[in-house]
Amino acid sequence: MSEGPEDAKATAPQARTATAHTETAGEHVDERQFGPQEEYGAQGVPFERRSPFYLGFFGALGALLAYFLWSALMGIGSTLILIVVSLFLAAGLNPSVEALERRGLRRSWAVTAVITAFLAAVALFVVAIVPVITDQVTAITKSAPEWLEQLQKNRQIQKLDDEYDIISKVQDYVANGDFVSGIFGGVLGVGLKILGALFNAFIILVLTLYFLSSLEKTKQAFYRLAPASRRSRVTLLGDQIIRNVGGYVSGAFIVALCAGISTLVFLFIVGLGQYAVALAFVVALLDVIPMIGATLGAVVVTAIATATDIKTGIFCAIFFLIYQQVENYVIYPRVMSKSVDLPGAVIVIAALIGAGLLGVVGALLAIPTAAAIMLILREVVVRRQDAR
Repeated sequence: MSEGPEDAKATAPQARTATAHTETAGEHVDERQFGPQEEYGAQGVPFERRSPFYLGFFGALGALLAYFLWSALMGIGSTLILIVVSLFLAAGLNPSVEALERRGLRRSWAVTAVITAFLAAVALFVVAIVPVITDQVTAITKSAPEWLEQLQKNRQIQKLDDEYDIISKVQDYVANGDFVSGIFGGVLGVGLKILGALFNAFIILVLTLYFLSSLEKTKQAFYRLAPASRRSRVTLLGDQIIRNVGGYVSGAFIVALCAGISTLVFLFIVGLGQYAVALAFVVALLDVIPMIGATLGAVVVTAIATATDIKTGIFCAIFFLIYQQVENYVIYPRVMSKSVDLPGAVIVIAALIGAGLLGVVGALLAIPTAAAIMLILREVVVRRQDAR
């Protein structure tokens, strides 16, 4: 059926309106696709993301950014070590805070009490023990040339000295004080090393007290990074890891304290009281190092005792041989049973890797870190595999 003239007249305005709307819509589409400034020409198609140039450029840019971040991380490596050590010390003091909390004391007051006791112990050590250790180390240094002369009376040692001239070189090295300058790089180097050590100790002390006072808030802040569906499990695992670390740190301190006190009492008994405090401190300090620390302390004390008197040296060797068995099979298992439950091979491997990465600090932190990794593997990975 054909349309009439009136229908055609009625349809024409509608057609013009539709055309206008279509052109307007096209303009809006063009503006949306190519932008409002059409006088500069329409934009081209987006760059192909699979293009070799695109992938190569942004890949290289990402590699440079990763290298920059890695270099920055290596630049602040010493600062990160101080932070990690402070965190471990704070975790080691946290069991004392929790023990006071279980007795009804508020955490703020418990933290204040533990911090006060810690600072008092540090001040007592600096005031009462450090001068004694300094005097005894000075006495050992002055007596070292005489001990080396006594060693030359031994026939076997004399043969080795005649062939390699070892004792005379060591004697001159110690008598001239070159061993100190050789280690630290001269008098200025000694002063700078001492200042650096004191500064690092102060930073560790301040960070430890800060982390201890804000440990709960710090934990909660990290736990909130986990998804809400898994946050409760992450909280339980995280709290257990912190308890393990705290138990290990406090346990290592107790084991080292037992070694130092036992050595102190023994040295007074055998007649080495003039060097007892310094040598006991060396034994306690080295005993913290896993695997080899106790042996190093025993070697140092036995060598000095042998230089003063052969019988005393033999007594020291027998004492440390017996004590290390007691420490390895009685003291250490009882102290560490609730904090670190690792196979012997894992402990050795972890200590070797930690020592290779960060030296003595790495060896100290390796065992609790290995315990935390084993806990995560056992509770997360192994359980997930068992559920399949």
